[in-house]
Formats: sequence, structure tokens, C-alpha cells
Amino acid sequence: MKGFFKWLNKTKVFRDLNEQEFSWVLYDVGNSAYTMLACSLIPIWFKALAIGEGPGKIDSDKATGAFSLTIAIVTVVVALIGPFCGAIADHKDRKKIFFQSTVCLGTIACLLTGFTSSWLLFLILFVVTRILYQMSLTFYDSMLNDVTSEERADEVSSYGYAWGYIGSCIPFIIALVCYILGGGLSEDLMIFSPYVAKIIGCLVTAGWWMIVTLPLIKNYKQINYVEGKPDVFGAFKKIGKTIKRIFIEDKKVLLFLIAFFLYIDGVGTIIDNCINIGTDLGLNTVGQVIFLLATQVVAWIGSLVFAKLSRKYDTVKLILVCIVGYFAVCIYALFIKTIWDFGIMAFMVGCFQGSIQSLSRFYYAKIIPAENSGEYFGIYDIFAKGASFLGSAVIAAVKFAGGTINVAVGLLAIFFGLGFLFLKLANDAPAKKVSK
Repeated sequence: MKGFFKWLNKTKVFRDLNEQEFSWVLYDVGNSAYTMLACSLIPIWFKALAIGEGPGKIDSDKATGAFSLTIAIVTVVVALIGPFCGAIADHKDRKKIFFQSTVCLGTIACLLTGFTSSWLLFLILFVVTRILYQMSLTFYDSMLNDVTSEERADEVSSYGYAWGYIGSCIPFIIALVCYILGGGLSEDLMIFSPYVAKIIGCLVTAGWWMIVTLPLIKNYKQINYVEGKPDVFGAFKKIGKTIKRIFIEDKKVLLFLIAFFLYIDGVGTIIDNCINIGTDLGLNTVGQVIFLLATQVVAWIGSLVFAKLSRKYDTVKLILVCIVGYFAVCIYALFIKTIWDFGIMAFMVGCFQGSIQSLSRFYYAKIIPAENSGEYFGIYDIFAKGASFLGSAVIAAVKFAGGTINVAVGLLAIFFGLGFLFLKLANDAPAKKVSK
């Protein structure tokens, strides 16, 4: 395995990355496998367990609402604990401990999800895995300032998303084949039970996530840190002071976080509910998953294109282009009826999905103090994960009220429009590097 990673690092694709940058990019390759599973097969498995007419079963609309509400709850929990854990992790040699702990526990929870036969227990394990997964991303994002220079951060960040998309296809194809052989497409193709297919899918995903993370766990060194021992009560106090400082002293950071809160809401909600969109419209399940797999390739290409563009064009202008693209996706969603309509929407999402996330992550890393990156990225996650709560809550509310999924997704255009306006304001605000 060590020789394989060394070979990868010497290839033409990765030769521009040093060892720490390469290890950091690989974690996106690892965790993206779970992202792909969570937005595609996990909703399908959940509905297969939940929908029915027997005791404890629910109908399709309630299943969609329950799944969206679960996502909303997860995002709120992560938003509340993210800044606290980030502040603690900012102390010397703490970030790596927190990171590897969340990864190890997250992969275990992902594996256990495959063995559940109760839809309620399935949702509980899904919540646990998602919380640990999201927490690992808080620590991972804050590592960017340690593994590379400010001049290279934009491109390295984009590489993470780009290769995460294409790398996630490997374990996902295995999971998809198992799903089909478990009767997901037709009973005529069934070789083993859907229960076995679910176990294999979760096993392969968890294994990939853990194995590809090992180089970062081994090679990461925390360069930027806060002196002194971690203090639980002091962390809360420090977070309060930092938030107050942002609101009073640094309008650029504040306006960017508001903009990010608004536009990333739609991004996360569309990613998390893409399968719900198709299943609510009665579209072919396997067809949806295949289109989502193709979207990973489109997202890979899109992220690499925007990574190159970031060398020549202003980061904010590129983010604005992505926001406009997502606004168009929401409007288009009002007219989706067929599986081909779904495929066109998936293609549009893929063009901007990784780019808007990587560019936002880089821009934020550039305007915050490096030594407090864990704390600041914890605050960043309040806006990122808290915003996802609103989008999922909108979809849940529309579905519980008996509305269509088309209208629910179309309403997300409001968030993108407001995000565009606030990002313009943030770009015009005077820059100020916040001090410790």
C-alpha cells in the first residue's frame, strides 16, 4: 500500500503536490465515497426499509420528509459543536487526534449501518455517521493552512474536491453493482439478497474511507497552533470573543459568512436530496444512480477547470459564476418530469458542485488568521451546516404539506439570489486580517 501511494505521487497528475498536500488531497478521495453513498443508495435503502403497509411502516411522502428532517437535525448538531471542537483542536498536537478519532468512529458507524433491518435504527446510525463525517471535515478543512502555502491553497483545495469526485466512483461502482445483483434493478438479476448488498456497500465504503485516510494521519504536522493547554470553558469564551470580533471589527468576514450561509444552503440541500427528487417523481432508481455516477465525472472535470481558472481570475468572480449556475438549476427543477430531465439537472449540478465549495473554502482560509484556523473553520461550519438545515427544512415542510418536490427545490433559488448579493457586498468591503 505504501508503494502504491508513492507511485501515485510520482504520476503526472500529482507530481506538482508535495507529500503533505498529496496526503491532504487523498482524504477528499476517501471521504467522498461516503458522500456519494449518502446521497444515492442510503436514501434508497432507507425507503425500502420504511415504506409499506405493515406495522411501523410509513408512506413515501412521510419517508421523504423524515429523511430530510434527519439531515436538518444532523446539520444543527454539527453547527453547534463544530466551533467548540475546532477551538480545542487549535492547540498544539490536538488537531490530528480529533481528526483521526472522528474518522475511525465514523467508518465504524458506516459499517454498522449496513447490518440494520429497522428503518429507525438505520436513521440513528446514519445520524451518528453523518455527525462524525462532518466533524472530520471541520478538522480537515482547517488543516489546509498547515499543509500548503497561501499562494497554492486555492489550487490544492480544488484538487481535493476534483479527485474526491473521481476517486469516490471506485467504491461506489462496487456498491452499485452489489445493489443491482441484490435485486435493485430486477429480480431476474438477483444473486444475493438486498440485505447482503447493503452490507457489502457499507463495508466497501467504510474500508475505502479509512484506508485512503492513512497517509494524512501519518504525514500531517500541525504548524499553526495556539499556545497553552486546551481549556473547555476557555474555548467557549474564546469562540464568543471571536464571533463578537467578526461582527464588530471585520465586515468582510461577516458578509462573506452570511453569503456563504445563503448559497451553500442550496448546494448542500440539492446534494443531500437528489435521490428524493427522482423517487418522488417516480423515476427509475438505477437510472438516477447512474446519472449521479456520471455527475461525479462532470464534477471532477469542472473542479479541475475552475482550479486552472483560479490562477487567472478573481476567486469571488468565479464563485459568483457558480451561484448563477445553481440558480439556473433551481429554476430548471420546476420543469423536471422524466429521467432525462433529471440527467440534465445532474449535469448542471456537476459543473459547479465542487468548484463552489473549494473556492469558498480557499477564500475563507485566505481572510482568516492561520493560527486560529480550527476555531474559525468551526464558525465557518455553523454557517455551512446550519444553512443546510434551512434547505432540508424547506423540503420537509413542502412535502409534509403535500407539495411537489419540484416546488421545494425551486424555492431554493431564493437562497442563491440572496447569496449572490451578499457576496458582492463582501467583495466590496475593506479587507482586514483578524488578529489573535
